[in-house]
Amino acid sequence: DHGAIVWDEFVGIWLTLFLIPFGLVNIILGFLLFRLFDIIKPWPIKWLDKSVKGGFGIMIDDVLAAIYAWLCLQAILYFL
Repeated sequence: DHGAIVWDEFVGIWLTLFLIPFGLVNIILGFLLFRLFDIIKPWPIKWLDKSVKGGFGIMIDDVLAAIYAWLCLQAILYFL
């Protein structure tokens, strides 16, 4: 993504932390999970990142990374 575009990152972290109990550890863990999925881009995130162009393409990979991170964070919090 272009360096000036940061809204996708904001949306990604907001979605990752949606309905997560407030706490520093939860916020840090959510951030790290979001960044992990945003960097490694598992399927279908990598495919969408390469295939979808324009503003929607910029946003959709971060939205999916946030969904993956949110699901993992929910599972971690449930089992701890």
